[in-house]
Amino acid sequence: MTLESLLIILFIGAIAGWLAGLIVKGYGYGLLGNIVIGIIGAFVAGLILPQLGLSIGAGIVGAIIHATIGAVILLFLIRLIKRA
Repeated sequence: MTLESLLIILFIGAIAGWLAGLIVKGYGYGLLGNIVIGIIGAFVAGLILPQLGLSIGAGIVGAIIHATIGAVILLFLIRLIKRA
């Protein structure tokens, strides 16, 4: 893994985590929290979306949308678990 690919992963994770925080209307998680939520969200979306037959375009914008959908799902599940 090159430095460039690592920076792109961190950038996409940060944007996706930030967008998911805005969508779920939670409070900010900070830069590191947004990166972690975005990266985990990308993995969640990578597991769920293909099972549903959904495909999102390629490129950085597609990756951000993909990771944001997964991060929203992740934050929603976390919110449900905290309320239980």
